[in-house]
Amino acid sequence: MTESQIVIAGHEGLSLSASVVGVEGGPPVLLAHGGGQTRRAWRGVARLLGTRGFCATALDMRGHGESSWAPNGAYSIHDFAEDLVAVARHFGRRPHLIGASLGGLAGLIAEGDIAPGTFSSLTLVDITPRMEAVGVDRIVGFMSAHAREGFASPEEAAKIISEYLPHRPSRTASVGLQAYLRRKENGRYYWHWDPAFIEGVTRSRTSDGKWKDHGRDAFSAAAASLRLPVHLIRGGSSDLVSPEAAAHFLELAPHAEFSDIADATHMVAGDKNDAFGQAILRFLGNVCHAEKTS
Repeated sequence: MTESQIVIAGHEGLSLSASVVGVEGGPPVLLAHGGGQTRRAWRGVARLLGTRGFCATALDMRGHGESSWAPNGAYSIHDFAEDLVAVARHFGRRPHLIGASLGGLAGLIAEGDIAPGTFSSLTLVDITPRMEAVGVDRIVGFMSAHAREGFASPEEAAKIISEYLPHRPSRTASVGLQAYLRRKENGRYYWHWDPAFIEGVTRSRTSDGKWKDHGRDAFSAAAASLRLPVHLIRGGSSDLVSPEAAAHFLELAPHAEFSDIADATHMVAGDKNDAFGQAILRFLGNVCHAEKTS
């Protein structure tokens, strides 16, 4: 198993950084993280996939991690989706896409609207066309709170994360955490993503301070058009995807498989990585077996 760092051209040539882990020539898997995260969120899953013969590419989405920031604040779901379509062409054959939250929505639009046939399979991690307002508000509120002013130290950032994720052990200012931060010349630490991303999300969601439902119809239409193998993974304690929202998705895509990961929140991979990894392997193993025997 090998590990390497690469740069891939996204939509209109935007530079996107990625980590590649696994067996050269193995079935390609593209991992797209959630908003505010980086490719580091997939490190455990990517290595697991690599040990099972896959070649996993974990991508820093535009404006996140080491990838380029988008000119003119181009951070719509369609912008992210176009990146995934462009990156998929890099593999030479259709990759399996695993997308969490933002990455899942982008994959849904990429496959269900922009370019059907881009992926071999689509795994959506705790994201559906119907999202609970309280869950979205909590995520956006957390990301917005310190986007511009940053933190005095990594320890301050660790404290904020612990308050946001009270179900997890208190986080320290580890090397892993510092991968999510960047230090500016003023000495303060900032999240490793473009503040214009969350500002754009906020503008698109609200006009008078109240919840606005943007994109639900488009996401539903994309889901209903899916013809490839699909896997929906829900965090059993998610405040973003309710059981009713999962059921609605399965009505739109009745051929989809469904995994409900007990005791996991919206951050499924981080909360229950072992159970999450096994669900991923089971689904991809079945898809690859079907491809070989068809």
